[in-house]
Amino acid sequence: RRVDRVESSSVLSAASTLTDNSDSSSSSSPLDPSSSADDTPSEELSNKPKRKKKRRNGSKSKEKRRQFIGMAKAVDRGQWANVYKPGGENGTVFTALSGLPNRTKPFTVLGIESSCDDTGAAIVRSDGVILGESLASQNEIHEEWGGIVPGLAKNAHEEKIDEVIADALSKAGMKTADEVDAIGVTVGPGLEICLRVGCIRARDLAMEYNKPFVGVHHLEAHILMARLPVGDDPSNEEFIVPATDKTHESNRAVAFPFLALLVSGGHCQLLKCIGIGQYSIIGGTIDDSLGEAFDKTARLLGLPVGGGGGPAVEAMAREGNPKAVQLPVPLQKRRD
Repeated sequence: RRVDRVESSSVLSAASTLTDNSDSSSSSSPLDPSSSADDTPSEELSNKPKRKKKRRNGSKSKEKRRQFIGMAKAVDRGQWANVYKPGGENGTVFTALSGLPNRTKPFTVLGIESSCDDTGAAIVRSDGVILGESLASQNEIHEEWGGIVPGLAKNAHEEKIDEVIADALSKAGMKTADEVDAIGVTVGPGLEICLRVGCIRARDLAMEYNKPFVGVHHLEAHILMARLPVGDDPSNEEFIVPATDKTHESNRAVAFPFLALLVSGGHCQLLKCIGIGQYSIIGGTIDDSLGEAFDKTARLLGLPVGGGGGPAVEAMAREGNPKAVQLPVPLQKRRD
């Protein structure tokens, strides 16, 4: 994850404000329990104009939603006020408001991930070498529920995050976060209450050790992982990014532009990756996430879903007859 050009944003929780519009008038009415129907002549009641009920005009919002039914999710069609995009002088860079490390030489970053059910941390060097990593799985916690329970996931993150960070630092030969050059953390998309755990811990560490703090876009991080060098195998094709007056020379496995298939929960997308923060979404899922669809199917079939619905359904499918049921090819008549 490049700390110099990732999204810098906060995970915020919104609060709703309720207003009391009740009428404080003390005059009696035919519907007031304190008055009786005998107090008001029947003619007056019959001649009194009936109050028309206000109808909520939701037609505009419904029509707006209908416009996107059956279309790929997360595609920018001009419906959002705020769009993730780079800026800077040339419109192609992001700037971390808390500053950046010295990038003229290799630097290290502590990355923290808590977007869903697993707590993860890693120490990554700017040339792509992973110095240490640690992961706390929550499979056993959610097994009996057949899916991720956000509240339980949040509690597990809070319980394990310090242990995971310490383990990653130890594997990298470091004692504290003071030895890294910057701290990055997933800020979204994900489960808000889970993201908050990682963001707060990363913020606290950055403030404690006076380190640059960089928010990382979850989906972009998946894409950029494909650019990391894949090892010392000479058969792996890599290219060199030349040094500049601001950055050191580094190797990358994939050059921009490239085509990426992103398989990540409800954000399965096919993208043209032009540069950091510059992506064109060609297509995407129009239904539930793959994992959720498999989990629901497994539960309907009464299969154990502790390790995920996908492996359970696949194990049963391997024993079945692939020609027993003729399934249609979905969306085969659509050109988009």
